Amino acid sequence: MLRFTELDQSYPAKRPAKERRGDFGEIYAPFNPKAGADQAARCSQCGVPFCQSGCPLHNDIPDWLMLAAEGRMEEAWERSSATSTMPEICGRICPQDRLCEGSCVIEQSGHGAVTIGAVETHITETAWKEGWIKPIRVKRETGFSVGVVGAGPAGLAAAERLREQGHSVTIYDRHDRAGGLLVYGIPNFKLDKSVVERRTQRLEQSGVAFQLNTELGKDVSLDELRSRHDAVFLAIGTYKARALTCPGAGSEGLIPALDYLIASNRRGFGETIADEARLQAKGRKVIVIGGGDTAMDCVRTAIRQGAAAVTCLYRRDRENMPGSIREVAHAEEEGVVFEWLSAPLALKGDATTLSGVRVQRMGLGAPDADGRRQPVVLDGAEADLDGDLVIAALGYEAEDVDTACGGGGPVLTPRGTVRVTERCRTSIPGVYAGGDIVRGASLVVWAIKDGQDAAATIHADLMARVAEEQTRELEPAE
Repeated sequence: MLRFTELDQSYPAKRPAKERRGDFGEIYAPFNPKAGADQAARCSQCGVPFCQSGCPLHNDIPDWLMLAAEGRMEEAWERSSATSTMPEICGRICPQDRLCEGSCVIEQSGHGAVTIGAVETHITETAWKEGWIKPIRVKRETGFSVGVVGAGPAGLAAAERLREQGHSVTIYDRHDRAGGLLVYGIPNFKLDKSVVERRTQRLEQSGVAFQLNTELGKDVSLDELRSRHDAVFLAIGTYKARALTCPGAGSEGLIPALDYLIASNRRGFGETIADEARLQAKGRKVIVIGGGDTAMDCVRTAIRQGAAAVTCLYRRDRENMPGSIREVAHAEEEGVVFEWLSAPLALKGDATTLSGVRVQRMGLGAPDADGRRQPVVLDGAEADLDGDLVIAALGYEAEDVDTACGGGGPVLTPRGTVRVTERCRTSIPGVYAGGDIVRGASLVVWAIKDGQDAAATIHADLMARVAEEQTRELEPAE
């Protein structure tokens, strides 16, 4: 350990930009065993591990880095999987530069952070390769049944932890494949679908049932689920696109980011897309409005579809954008042009098609509550950008939860998300919630944490029910 003074920071080999522009394959090669061990050995084994506190899951990062550096890979995997149900997924898609690696002490000292995400992926991929990851073997069935609504990261994480405790679990999801936005929102070049399918197949082999093409409020009601199961966990995510409000935003030519990404991912499964011409970037001038990770997914997807030009329009500058710095760098390498400090003033076109965006140039004012400097309008600074495919990637909001729950759903926040206690309980006894439907659109790692936390609460509540029943049985009859 402590080899950061002699070994430079190094990530797995990245495919050349010209090569990766032509396909949807993941852009990084896996670490070889020596490189993985060497990078893990750069850890300084801090007395106070800020990497761990910077991780929403509080992963025992220094411990599994030390084990990986010593070649004790099975132990490293056991340590990693103790706190995360999807280490190889987090290793691929977490914005480590804003979380664990951004908090790394040797990053702050100028030596470059330990490549935590890459080592995390390396450890679990080794575990899959060596056959250490097997279906869950339940020691004792509890007899309790839990319904999980949503097969995204929160739902999958909860299902795994609940099944480990011996509960019967059924997952319901609106889509025809499990995985939620891991499958339909995130492109293959960041997360290959086989990585997610491997996880859902393991759950099936462990006895978890999947009821797909089943949407809450349409195909099944909350009351029905409560009658079928001893507990229900709502992990339905946030799928409603945040609206663009400038003139022209009502045009059918404006494409919501999720529609575009789902079409691309379905195309990757070999499916025929009904609205192919509208949702295909080949040969077109693409403008993506937004600066988060979803916007990066859109611009990089458009590049791979063969767009003539791809521009990302964002109202702040690079330093104040919410998306991953690495994703921006990847996009620039692949040919995306960024128009910083630029906001849409109006969309050009008619009710069905668009021809471009009128742009308002912006400056930066005082920081907002999140510490990012607020954009301010520069009077008289306008410009026109030509584009025949305009995509709005402004984030997601909660859908109408109360309607989905038949008018008798849990108490909501003013944002329309589900209000919960710190232990994921809603206002309805036996109904729990977590992930984006509680937090609002957020990171996959936070959804996994919520799913794991909810599973712990559900298990504790079900076991408390058993204890209460046993106590009543022991009480003398009056």
